[in-house]
Amino acid sequence: MRIVEQARSIFAELGYTVEGNGPAFRAERAWKVVHVNTVLENEALPTSTNGNFHCFVAQPEDADGLEERLKSADPSYEWAIIVVDGDDYQVERAPPGPRVSA
Repeated sequence: MRIVEQARSIFAELGYTVEGNGPAFRAERAWKVVHVNTVLENEALPTSTNGNFHCFVAQPEDADGLEERLKSADPSYEWAIIVVDGDDYQVERAPPGPRVSA
């Protein structure tokens, strides 16, 4: 299965409505819109005008390099990385959650 098909499947299983064709697409659920990019098929990082939430789907060998590129670019949007390995996936880097003080 191609990485873009895996990405679509992951977001559909999580209850998102998936829109668009190709290596970049939108996943929407309730109030949240996530712009999804599959790293293997889309090398350029999206600009900040594409939305507030971005998720990059990568294979294990691409995840570290992608994270370094994102940290170096310091985009203005929240970003996460999902690593797919065969039929399995895991969230390698998730956006920071809200700060809680006691």
